[in-house]
Amino acid sequence: MSHILVTGSNGFLGSALVRCLAERGAGRLRCLVRPGSDRSRLEQTVAHFGDAIDIVRGTLTRPADCEAAVDGVDVVYHLAAAPSGAPADMFFNTVVGTRNLLDAIAARAAAGHRVKLVFCSSLSVYGVADLPAGAVVDESTPLEPHPERRDVYAHTKLRQEQLCWDYQTRHGFPMVVLRPGVIYGPGGGAISARVGLELFGVFLHLGRDTVLPLTYVDNCAEAFAIAGDDDRAVGRVFNVIDDDLPTARAFLRAYRKCVRRVPVVSLPYAATRWMSRAVEWYADWSGGQLPAVFTPYKTASMWKGNRFDNGRLKALGWRPRVATADGMRRHFDALAAAAGVAGRS
Repeated sequence: MSHILVTGSNGFLGSALVRCLAERGAGRLRCLVRPGSDRSRLEQTVAHFGDAIDIVRGTLTRPADCEAAVDGVDVVYHLAAAPSGAPADMFFNTVVGTRNLLDAIAARAAAGHRVKLVFCSSLSVYGVADLPAGAVVDESTPLEPHPERRDVYAHTKLRQEQLCWDYQTRHGFPMVVLRPGVIYGPGGGAISARVGLELFGVFLHLGRDTVLPLTYVDNCAEAFAIAGDDDRAVGRVFNVIDDDLPTARAFLRAYRKCVRRVPVVSLPYAATRWMSRAVEWYADWSGGQLPAVFTPYKTASMWKGNRFDNGRLKALGWRPRVATADGMRRHFDALAAAAGVAGRS
């Protein structure tokens, strides 16, 4: 029987992965949970599969906790990362925490214990700013050359993945990397920034005809379970996105119909580029009085419009069990219920 550690196990994707692994009978599961963190997403799964799941309290920022968590396991699904917060905190919790975990895995490898790492990266690590609109991004696309010009999340995820590859090269443990797109579903965020941004009660619709790289949370979790259990996946990278994906325009239209009719200002890509140049110029001219929230580089990376390929993952036998139309309906129904709105899907 495999012994499996899941970091980030009480998060949106992590809790879905724990449930998926338990349903597949993957082995004995060890869930690393920070002291005082919300365990509500895990509770139902633990109640149903209690004997197969152990909850251990600890934090990746403490090396001793990482050593204890890794002790005796065969596979580590590393999903933990800070999605938001102050830049210094995000780097500390994501990158330093990952380094501590990798040190523990490397120590196990040095002692002759083979531990497979299945790492959750992100599509945001790709360098897409200079690609033409509509270009297809697959696993051979170069990584972001200027992470400092992107948002903090993209920067930390790239550094986190690079750190994993560095340790894998030096210590030789087996590793699989998955790069999910926008993970959505009940319990997830309402609208991705790839659709646009809500400012002062008005939604700036920036994505327009961009195809959203969505993956329903249960589909994404199954991708991790399949890749983590297939020896053909070792040493490889996999994009995780579903099929039959909507445009940002279609997603926002459905959101407004089913959840909330937020006022919308729709900006063509050319107008967004012009606005980003103006914001960048004023930020420089004013000495940072107005932060450069929009820059031409960020705009090209987020809203120019690329398509992402999932063929390599399908070659392992993965297929999205939840169709995008069904996933969007579940997502919007959950948002409407949380807002006290009768579902209109």
